[in-house]
Amino acid sequence: MLVLASASPRRRELLTQAGYQFEVHPAHIPEHLHLNEDPIAYVTRLARQKAEAVYAQLSKPEATVLGADTTVTLDNHILGKPEDREDATRMLRLLSGRTHRVITGVVVITATSTQTAAEVTAVQFLTLSEAEIAAYISTGEPMDKAGAYAIQGRAARWIPRIEGCYFNVVGLPISLVSTLLESASI
Repeated sequence: MLVLASASPRRRELLTQAGYQFEVHPAHIPEHLHLNEDPIAYVTRLARQKAEAVYAQLSKPEATVLGADTTVTLDNHILGKPEDREDATRMLRLLSGRTHRVITGVVVITATSTQTAAEVTAVQFLTLSEAEIAAYISTGEPMDKAGAYAIQGRAARWIPRIEGCYFNVVGLPISLVSTLLESASI
């Protein structure tokens, strides 16, 4: 039995698209950054904590739990989900005309193993005008997204190039997840 330790509709869609059957049990953990924590260490730690929390709640040794966490980094600074419209504006101004990284930590827990990995994708943004930023924020789309944008949404028009896994930017690097699940015999 595969269990997704996430409430993310994007992760559910990607797993379904890839042909997996699974249950959803969101993890509720604090997502605070530790002092001087590296972005890869941050997302893999959160993914592990989510998966461990759900595995412990289930009390089903036959379960395989998938945890994931995604963040956006620019110059090694983490840009999480915006707190409000002003924070979203700040993030989009920072990303404008620059290349940033999207990092997803992935953890698969079974009764006999814990596998941890991370995927990194470089994303190039066009230069955005203040009017474009304001119009995008007014749609509400950036408000629950790391880095204040959704590559699969309206922000797609500002992204001329990525290097790496597109699905990672959406929220779940499916190829990496499939590899981990196969090695866990799912």
